[in-house]
Amino acid sequence: MPQANDLMVILGLSDDPRRYSHMAMDLLRKHGYENIIGVHPDLKDVDGVKVVPRLEDVPARPHTLTVYVNPRRLEPMIPGILKLNPQRIILNPGAENDRLIEVAQEKGIEVEEACTLVLLRTRQF
Repeated sequence: MPQANDLMVILGLSDDPRRYSHMAMDLLRKHGYENIIGVHPDLKDVDGVKVVPRLEDVPARPHTLTVYVNPRRLEPMIPGILKLNPQRIILNPGAENDRLIEVAQEKGIEVEEACTLVLLRTRQF
């Protein structure tokens, strides 16, 4: 179970409050997680959360990388994800990628195909 000070990274964070990645950021904060970084090539900040353009710009190993990126767009990011070496990857609905699951698990990274919002709301995060 992650602690409030553990780094949470949202890959594909959006500044649109109607997008699930934005809702996940809000709900993580509501549940006490304040150490959050977003990854998006065109954003710098979303409601006070720092956003970096690339996975390579994340400054530390995250506890959790929650993914909101289309599987085809995710494919070229797999080497960066493996280098980041998160303790856990959550592939939200629509982001499932069999290759990422396979190579991440081979590296000992826990992978869940789940919805971050549901995990948080049901205290399974």
